[in-house]
Amino acid sequence: MKPIFTLFVLLSFLCQAQMDTKTAIKHGTQTGHKIETEIQLNYLLYLPEDYDPTKEGGYPTILFLHGAGERGDNLDVLTAWGPPKIASEKGMPFIVISPQCPKEGWWTSMIPHLKSLLDESINTYNIDTSRIYLTGLSMGGYGTFALSQVYPEYFAAVAPVCGGGTPSMVNFKKQPPTWIFHGDQDKVVPIESSRIMADALKASGTEVKFTIYEGDDHFIFEKVYYKSDLFNWFLEHKKVE
Repeated sequence: MKPIFTLFVLLSFLCQAQMDTKTAIKHGTQTGHKIETEIQLNYLLYLPEDYDPTKEGGYPTILFLHGAGERGDNLDVLTAWGPPKIASEKGMPFIVISPQCPKEGWWTSMIPHLKSLLDESINTYNIDTSRIYLTGLSMGGYGTFALSQVYPEYFAAVAPVCGGGTPSMVNFKKQPPTWIFHGDQDKVVPIESSRIMADALKASGTEVKFTIYEGDDHFIFEKVYYKSDLFNWFLEHKKVE
């Protein structure tokens, strides 16, 4: 992995975050950052090679939530799967924000902190707020459902992978278009966890795609992020501001 440059940002729920705009950030590489709410939240930031803070309209952005195995305080492990892996290997046309859940933590209990990270990022980087996308795998799949259910207004589209959620929350707020992925032989998170969410979302009128990988277990991550058309599907969706 390319070198990580650490940028310290202080954020509270009462004060708007401010970032040192003089800090150098290399475009096309992922750099390490942190914010502090009640807890410290470290994250990787990827800016496209052509990133221009003054570009009209801004850049499409992905918030990626990793699985339980990548928790802790080593940002290097976040490049094991999904968008941060692709960004480190060959780049992406998105800004990619990849927070790291603290050891023993769970994304479903981190919703306020993730919202703070989104708010700080929107205020700091040239993000197209009509094209913010959310995806996560395993524990991050649960986090994807939870964050999009509580704050659906942030996202143009979401993609939970091998996750689950709370069907009873679906009708509280209009949900963004959702593409769900799961392996039918998953022994870690049973496919029924995704199936009941797909059914609830469809019943609420949400645009839903549900891809089932027949014969596959929990580790469908490479197929989802490398072989599906997920990123083009994201870009087909734009939130009406």
